[in-house]
Amino acid sequence: MSWQVPKIWEGGDAWIIGGGPSLATQFNIPKDVVLGVQNGKLPLSTYSPYMEALHDKHVIGVNVAYMLGDWVDIAFYGDKNFYNRYFASLAVFPGLKITCYPHERSLDWLKYVGMDKNHPRGINRDPTKVSWNKSTGAAAINLAYHTGVNRIFLLGFDMKLDTTSHQHWHDVYNRGAIVDERRIRKLPFARHLRYFPYIVREAKELGLEIINVNPDSGISGFPKVPLSAIL
Repeated sequence: MSWQVPKIWEGGDAWIIGGGPSLATQFNIPKDVVLGVQNGKLPLSTYSPYMEALHDKHVIGVNVAYMLGDWVDIAFYGDKNFYNRYFASLAVFPGLKITCYPHERSLDWLKYVGMDKNHPRGINRDPTKVSWNKSTGAAAINLAYHTGVNRIFLLGFDMKLDTTSHQHWHDVYNRGAIVDERRIRKLPFARHLRYFPYIVREAKELGLEIINVNPDSGISGFPKVPLSAIL
């Protein structure tokens, strides 16, 4: 049975933390700290003190972003492999745990919001469902809409490699720098980007403001503003 997302943040803002490496750049996290996190020598929570400006905000962490700290309000993921790998960590995370993947619906600590196959693109109005849009980050925008916010800030929504050929601000997936042409061709960016125009259009219809906190993001259609201009 699907959970109905309550309007817990009605009239406010939501910050969604994705996986793109611009997250570290926007918060001016020192390069040695970033390198330590990316090579697995430092935990993801090492970034937390540098992100203090978000500690009193409404925050949705996409996939492993919940590991940044208990100031993240919602851990959101969209595939079973993620659950299988991080089950123990998710179970003790103090915030809300929400998934749109149809599994383990009997767990009382895990909320299920279904993927709507009849509305796979854009922003679903039904608070028991989300439009998948082919990525957890894009689906998280729909989740944030259900909480009743008027404005959403996107962090780490890069849709491209950074100058050091990294796909994420961490390396918990053990991918490292991606320089091989065959691996580059397999990156999901092009597939993910095809769905954002639908989100842009429907956000305008709903009066939902979405701001991309990465001026160099590959996503078009949302205003792009650096973090320094917002906080």
